[in-house]
Amino acid sequence: MAAAGEDDRGRGGNVIGGGAHLYGPTVQARDVHGGVHFQAPPSPPPRPPKPRQLLPIPAHFTDRLEEHAALDRLFRAGAEGGVGQSLIVVNGPAGIGKTTFASRWLRTHEEAFPDGQLYADLRGHVASGPANPGEILGQFLRAFGTASVPGDLAEQASLWRSVTANLRIAVMLDNAFTAAQIRPLLPGGSGGLVVVTSRHRLTGLGMDGADFHRLRSLGAAAGTELFIRGAGEDRVAGELSAVREVVALCAGLPLAVCLASARLAARPGQPVAALAAALTPDRDRLAVLEVEGEGTVQNALDASYAVLGPEPARLYRALGVLPVPTFDVRTAAAACAEPLTWAERRLGELVEANMLEDIGPDTYRFHDLVRVHAHDSATTTQTATDCERIERRVTDWYLRTATEAQRRITPIQLTLPRTYAYPARLAVPFNDDIGALTWLDSRRTHLMAVLRLAAERDWHATAWQLVDAMWPLFLRLRHYDLWIEAHRIGLAAARSDGHREAERQMLNSGAIGLAAAHRTEEAVEWYTASLRAAREAGDRRDEGQARLGLGGCHFEMGRLAEAVADLDRAVRTWTECGYPRGVALARILLGEVALAEHDLDRAIASFTLARDGLLAVSDTHDAARALAFLGLARARDGDHTTGTAQMREALETFTASGATHWQARTLEMLGDSARERGDEAEAGVLLARALALYEATSPADARRLR
Repeated sequence: MAAAGEDDRGRGGNVIGGGAHLYGPTVQARDVHGGVHFQAPPSPPPRPPKPRQLLPIPAHFTDRLEEHAALDRLFRAGAEGGVGQSLIVVNGPAGIGKTTFASRWLRTHEEAFPDGQLYADLRGHVASGPANPGEILGQFLRAFGTASVPGDLAEQASLWRSVTANLRIAVMLDNAFTAAQIRPLLPGGSGGLVVVTSRHRLTGLGMDGADFHRLRSLGAAAGTELFIRGAGEDRVAGELSAVREVVALCAGLPLAVCLASARLAARPGQPVAALAAALTPDRDRLAVLEVEGEGTVQNALDASYAVLGPEPARLYRALGVLPVPTFDVRTAAAACAEPLTWAERRLGELVEANMLEDIGPDTYRFHDLVRVHAHDSATTTQTATDCERIERRVTDWYLRTATEAQRRITPIQLTLPRTYAYPARLAVPFNDDIGALTWLDSRRTHLMAVLRLAAERDWHATAWQLVDAMWPLFLRLRHYDLWIEAHRIGLAAARSDGHREAERQMLNSGAIGLAAAHRTEEAVEWYTASLRAAREAGDRRDEGQARLGLGGCHFEMGRLAEAVADLDRAVRTWTECGYPRGVALARILLGEVALAEHDLDRAIASFTLARDGLLAVSDTHDAARALAFLGLARARDGDHTTGTAQMREALETFTASGATHWQARTLEMLGDSARERGDEAEAGVLLARALALYEATSPADARRLR
């Protein structure tokens, strides 16, 4: 049976089956742009163990040693209990250093988790609201190589527990908001560890076996040392009492101390006593703002912001209004309509002022309290129009870059028109297909964020154009949950925009995703709506597309006669309107129906015509699909030599293009063919390779093959 959705998108779009990247359990993946980090263990063969050398703890964290020891005791107690995963909740006020403390402690226990460590920011206290558990589960599953992520949260959680059932991993869930946000993210199996950080105590996790640790403020000595390290010993010479006053005003919160020291370092002529005076809170304001450390940090942020130069302050405000979780140089440049060199310099200045965190190659983020301050600074000093202009510039930058990636990866596809309020002049950050696909995948969280923003702002044309531009991401990497969500947004936007061609495009593309995710009945509804819309518009090419899609769905549901009827109509329609590529794609499915009916002569004829037609229009990927099926049909007809050679030729094409799903399909065909000719050893090797790839791209196919 063909996987649902193996059909044309309607505007020259490639057939589903471009494949997903297979990471596997021993490959390092660091998705810092999406807020999830995965550090996997090194690839085998394993090296002999060596004595553990703990990472040194900086001097200004010496008073955290007792708290490190307390977490050690909780971890040992959980491990000795031997029941499921250990779960530790580290709570404390904002700015107290929970993330730094917990991540540093986890790094001292790396060897206890041979299958890797994961980190996710749950965004518990950002203006846009906490992260949805499904969003994080999708990123966790992809980090372990599962490209086909279910759309339903319960199914995602079940798959996550299955994937991790035999793994010993550590998971850090940072900035949690509620216990309910945590529970779906708990992995399966035993011997692992989950560390949660939160401003709230999350006592409800006690029912899940959690242990709790309340992080304390820095002591006076440690806070003083941290301040001096940031400002410089020479800078504070002779003003030790004023330093202690500043640390006291910072309430022992590391974030506030670091901000204060950075502010002092930026003003060489200012005495420490003047800094202390600037930090002294307005009592009325403090009464309103002092909630779990927020008021203390607010004072420090106000003081640090006040001494920023006009250009870094402008970038600070601009980044504060953006919906994306992290920033790179191009995003910063687009937000302010400035060159890359300007953005690089300003980002560096914000990092030096401790108002922005540098978390990886060309990747920056705000502490959640700093993000709130940046947003408030923007909305109180700029008009709503100014803020919307910043959002629109960045959204247009993502739209333009995604469109360039789309044109590079799927050049045969006819791209719908693009409209930009603020056309970006920045060069795109890739120069080949792999680079373009990597950019789309690493920025998928950002693309979804700006898509949701466009829908919220009623930028209808921009919203559906973004979905259209993201097509290669869905086509090649099969992120079904994002695929379906994006097309629901895109369809609503196209209808609101009154763009009938875009509406049909969203229906066609969305239906392919629904079918590929095995939501076949819903896919039929979308294709039926597409067929109706195509007839109303008199668009014969789109009518053929809808017929092809319905034929594929009926085939998937085992309704072979209905499938043939729809596919024959698609062939006639596309022949009449002069679309040979569509005719060839329909013939692939007709060949699959013939295979299912054991009519090998008809199957061979269909696949041969399909391949010839696709080669004539330079569609090498789909020509390889036709060739793989042709080889399978010939092998079943008794010509194993020719059939195997054709399937292996197709496999080479899929391997070269990174079409992982079709590598798996072809390996399965080769394995079945080897078994039919009695070579069980070869069949076992081929089917095992297919299963490994299906584990990454299609859990349903993996279950079937097992």
